[in-house]
Amino acid sequence: MVCDLVLGLAARAVVNEASEGLRERFNEEINAFHVAATGPADGRLLGITAREKGGECAGLFGWTWGGCGYIEVLWVPTDQRGRGLGGRLLAAAEQEIRRRGCDQVALSTHSFQAPGFYARFGYQECGRTGLPARARPDPPRQAVQLTGWLWRVGGTKQFGWP
Repeated sequence: MVCDLVLGLAARAVVNEASEGLRERFNEEINAFHVAATGPADGRLLGITAREKGGECAGLFGWTWGGCGYIEVLWVPTDQRGRGLGGRLLAAAEQEIRRRGCDQVALSTHSFQAPGFYARFGYQECGRTGLPARARPDPPRQAVQLTGWLWRVGGTKQFGWP
């Protein structure tokens, strides 16, 4: 779909579902901008999957950069929940994030998704954003941002604020 939005010169806005390779290209370009502005050149994508005989059944995607790990998506199918798989995926991500030299982990979920799950692992809420009323306003739905500082004390994972 081509919008009638004129962006300057001969540019037009094209609405699509994330063209093949375009997200990666923009990610590389914003990372180059971040490096020039801040110094750290350690940005990397993060992916962890749980596999069964039929293929991937659950997983996690995110990134690390500048001492912070960010979890974009953690998905466990409904019929696989309640068996510790999500916690094991999260622990594997934390281990890799820490191995990459990061001390902070951040993520976003929704009030109807998993804020309680992350709180059980020591994540602390640091913000909420209301969702539009068309997203079933009763009860109100919100995006929930959580974060934690990750370090090890005597071999035990510790979360908290420095």
